[in-house]
Amino acid sequence: MTAPGVDGAVRRKPPVIERRLHPVTPLRRAWAPVAVVIGWAVHDPDQTQRQLTRLTTTTLLLVIAVAVPAAALYGFLTWWFTHFAVTESELRIRTGLVFRRSAHIRLERIQAIDVSQPLLARVAGVAKLKLDVVGADKKDELAFLGAQEARALRAELLARAAGFAPETAHEVGEAPARELLRTPPRELALSLVLTGATWGTLAAALVVPPVLWLATHSVWTVLATALPLLGAAGASSVGRFVAEYDWTVADSPDGLRIDRGLLDRVHETVPPGRVQTVRVVRPLLWRRRGWVRVELDVAGSSNSVLVPVAPREVAEAVIARVLPGVTVPPDSALSRPPRRARWCVPVWWRGYGLVVTDSVFAAHQGLLRRSLALVPHAKVQSVRLAQGPWKRALGLADVHVDTGADKTVTARLRGTEEAAALLGAQAERSRTGRRDARPDRWMTEGADR
Repeated sequence: MTAPGVDGAVRRKPPVIERRLHPVTPLRRAWAPVAVVIGWAVHDPDQTQRQLTRLTTTTLLLVIAVAVPAAALYGFLTWWFTHFAVTESELRIRTGLVFRRSAHIRLERIQAIDVSQPLLARVAGVAKLKLDVVGADKKDELAFLGAQEARALRAELLARAAGFAPETAHEVGEAPARELLRTPPRELALSLVLTGATWGTLAAALVVPPVLWLATHSVWTVLATALPLLGAAGASSVGRFVAEYDWTVADSPDGLRIDRGLLDRVHETVPPGRVQTVRVVRPLLWRRRGWVRVELDVAGSSNSVLVPVAPREVAEAVIARVLPGVTVPPDSALSRPPRRARWCVPVWWRGYGLVVTDSVFAAHQGLLRRSLALVPHAKVQSVRLAQGPWKRALGLADVHVDTGADKTVTARLRGTEEAAALLGAQAERSRTGRRDARPDRWMTEGADR
């Protein structure tokens, strides 16, 4: 197929070259039949036990002799029938052994590309490529590619999404990055020790099971309660340490890059212009050390943490890269609810606050675990005022700000007149903010050159 060029000549479109995944991929896909058998066994353990007692050694060997080649054949065929290709305007993924699936991902709709390496993948030298696409509920992925091939393909896709010509996209390579933050392991471990949720779940795991044993004398009841509690305690401490180990944030033209993980290494990207809300969290036991945690709401993405723990001034410098021109307001700038709010929420009303600057709508909540949510005016999708009968009697109202990440930030317990004025003013700020906002583009500096 040909297309006319600018000078009248005929330009031939380059052929679409399909590629396969890494040859180690069949080993991953071969586990699918095994997982089905294990799932059946767990679903009906009594029937499974009866069937196993009937098996003779000869029968068991025959089952293994059939099952292992069948699983290997399944893995090979699913790998053989999976292809991907990069064209001038889209990434095509074609897969399926019995039921065929073909995905055509427009490059301009790609908003983040992450590279992850589970532990066994690191040993094998392969990586998984995950794509966040506007309008898609779940990530499309290519698993697995060679580690170097995955990074090269990521760089090529980002370059093409930024507007580089296909013939030069290979030459652009991965954009250079400048390290902004690296979390020391000792600081990360200490922050987890000083987190109340860790001690709360651990205390529940140690106290609740003995009480249930004294009340029921049922081993199954104790196990059914103790195991989830121990798992939650481990996930909030050891699990977080393993996942957030060696957390590094670097600045690059394609966004903020995050590298993390002790066992499974993950290379994520916070896409420029897609951040809807930034939250600065300060647990009670962190304040003496001046530490904060920075969390994100990103439209269409699962990225939720920007900085696991860091001094406040360092975290604010990183926030300035995510939200250019935004300064985190100090506590002294917060406007607290009127004193009559104590009749609506005793004691805790002091934890609410609000400040509106030229760039953000900032709402504060919490006394023990303080959280300040920053919403750029350009990211506000709608503004609502809510007022129940009790709040109406006290002359109070809540102002809700909805963002593009399907999240809501609320300024609670404001005076009725203040809330009404805030509603109209915020709607106007949102309109002007969207009008003046810069377009969301990948690697805009490089593309403009």
